[in-house]
Amino acid sequence: MLIARAPRFRSNGAVRYETISNSLFIRNRVNLRALLKPKSIVIVLSNDIFPTNADGTMSFKQNSDLFHLSGIDQEETALILMPDAIDPKEREILFVRETNEHIAVWEGAKLSKEQATAVSGINRVEWSNSFDGFLHRLIPQADHIYLTTNEHLRASVVVETRNARFIRDCQARYPLHRYERLAQLMHQLRMTKDAEELRLLSKACDITEAGVRRVLGFIKPGVGEWEIEAELLHEFVRRGSRGFAYSPIIGSGLNACVLHYLSNDKICQDGEMVLMDVAAECCGWNADLTRTVPVNGRFTKRQRQVYDAVLRAFHELNGLVRPGNTPLDYHQQVIEVMERELVNLGLFTASEAKAQGPDKPLVKKYFMHGTSHHLGLDVHDVAPPHQPFAAGMVFTIEPGIYIREENLGVRLENDIFIANDRNIDLMSSIPIEAEEIEDLMNR
Repeated sequence: MLIARAPRFRSNGAVRYETISNSLFIRNRVNLRALLKPKSIVIVLSNDIFPTNADGTMSFKQNSDLFHLSGIDQEETALILMPDAIDPKEREILFVRETNEHIAVWEGAKLSKEQATAVSGINRVEWSNSFDGFLHRLIPQADHIYLTTNEHLRASVVVETRNARFIRDCQARYPLHRYERLAQLMHQLRMTKDAEELRLLSKACDITEAGVRRVLGFIKPGVGEWEIEAELLHEFVRRGSRGFAYSPIIGSGLNACVLHYLSNDKICQDGEMVLMDVAAECCGWNADLTRTVPVNGRFTKRQRQVYDAVLRAFHELNGLVRPGNTPLDYHQQVIEVMERELVNLGLFTASEAKAQGPDKPLVKKYFMHGTSHHLGLDVHDVAPPHQPFAAGMVFTIEPGIYIREENLGVRLENDIFIANDRNIDLMSSIPIEAEEIEDLMNR
């Protein structure tokens, strides 16, 4: 989906992808400029199109910082921001790939300059092949050069990106400038959501709900995990999403205990539970949801015990993701909550819990992952490390219990918006109570 391109209309006038007001991207650039040092230049490039095999390529995924600042979802794009440029017309320049007849025939026309302005709100748009010339003229006016890197705490960057290549080349060409980390500023800005972002996140959650309700009436013994995946994808796409926000995890039985299970190739058996960690995106913003349901539509006594334990934890943790609490303190609070539930399930005794030590190995045997992360343009969205929770942030809450010896894993996850007076559950209408799950699966 190229969000920035002209909408695709059906004969009845409906639009597959809605248009995002460029006022969002204008506000984002204004917010960034307020954080820059005097005489600064910001340079952000689009991601590469990565190859697969032979002449194949992966689907294009835009650099999130570039999209946040411009709304342009097209390859070979570059953005220069220079608030103190001598020429006022050069304080914001967007560079986009120029279309020719060959590109138009084989790929479809790229954005015109006028379309790029309409999407981004940037008046000065140039073709990408003129980028080097502008850069060579503008950089001597700057003292500070802000460049972007992937500084996500969980990132493992093994492939050199276009921005990484540019950093190397820029530093070789202009070695005496002061180089600054744009990531620090972008993390600070992106962790608090604009009202328009919240609207798009909410729509992604609504599309996700439609998929959940569809599969609750579809799941039964003998259904393949991949068939559940297909039902969800069908519903997401028909409602205007480009598809999954991330690779879907649909694991039945023991597969539910594999945190990043992606095969989705087993048959769901009678008496098992099936865990679905799957959600839709909307216009580039991502939902993140997990539900775990009985394959035959009825919880066994043990399944219900584990499910209720996870659900109780979910509700309790929602009350802890509040302004002023810190991720480190929250993590310790989560461990205490999960320890209590695991003791109540008979997985170990209270005395064993007390004796297990600060690393909590007994808890981590059955609950071994984090419980909340920022959500936005990236599913694991960016934020400064250890930043306290604050109003305006969007988080997931996703406790789970995994009992491999019982072939039983349960995880529940919703997305919440932190407001000053309370948390707003963006997925509050998606079925999560056990009775409602059973009711919908047996209609």
